[in-house]
Amino acid sequence: MAYGALHYSCAKRPPCPRAARREEEAISSNRQAGRDFAEAYAGEDTVLVQARHRAREAGVVPISPGGGSALCFLAAATDARAVAEIGTGTGVSGVYLLRGMRPDGVLTTVDLDPDNQRVAKETYAEAGFSGGRARFIPGRALEVLPRLADHGYDLVFCDGDKTEYPDYLAEALRLLRPGGVVCFDNALWHDRVPDPTHRDPETTAVREVLRTVREHEALVPTLLPVGDGLLCAVLRG
Repeated sequence: MAYGALHYSCAKRPPCPRAARREEEAISSNRQAGRDFAEAYAGEDTVLVQARHRAREAGVVPISPGGGSALCFLAAATDARAVAEIGTGTGVSGVYLLRGMRPDGVLTTVDLDPDNQRVAKETYAEAGFSGGRARFIPGRALEVLPRLADHGYDLVFCDGDKTEYPDYLAEALRLLRPGGVVCFDNALWHDRVPDPTHRDPETTAVREVLRTVREHEALVPTLLPVGDGLLCAVLRG
């Protein structure tokens, strides 16, 4: 009897629901702290902080700091000389791209709003880039992209109309050189993409791009959990 009592007292009891809930909350909090740390890891200088302030004034949502640092990294890793960007905004993503590109590299950036591009020009100048480092083309992306050279770009960054993402991908595959990289911001689209109950046109289009990139034989994909999600893929040589 005594042995049985001792054996029982050493057995592992299931945690009470309240303790389990506290443990889950602690784990979730630690994960969020880790994500916040990673997002802010590279830091942003006065130029980028001011560009974000201008973006808020213009009603533009720029790429997150973590996503921007990933773009800078990819531009440097590919030794990018020519980059195409869909969605100039106020120049946040452009500064990240230009800082990663070769010193003689040129960013071709497309935006429907010429006022955004005017502000972006100021941002690039404040960041120390000469006027020749960026080519600004106003207009709808799907009207501008067909005019750009086949296989002439090292990196294509897409942050425009989400419903047009599948078409951007088709254009990017034509524009990229072998070994080039295509990236899509908002690949989680405010966490709607993983939730099957969301079937709005934007979410559906983003899901289509995710599926196409994952299944495309010529692409090596990854989905980075930075900001609102950054989908990247390398075009095989």
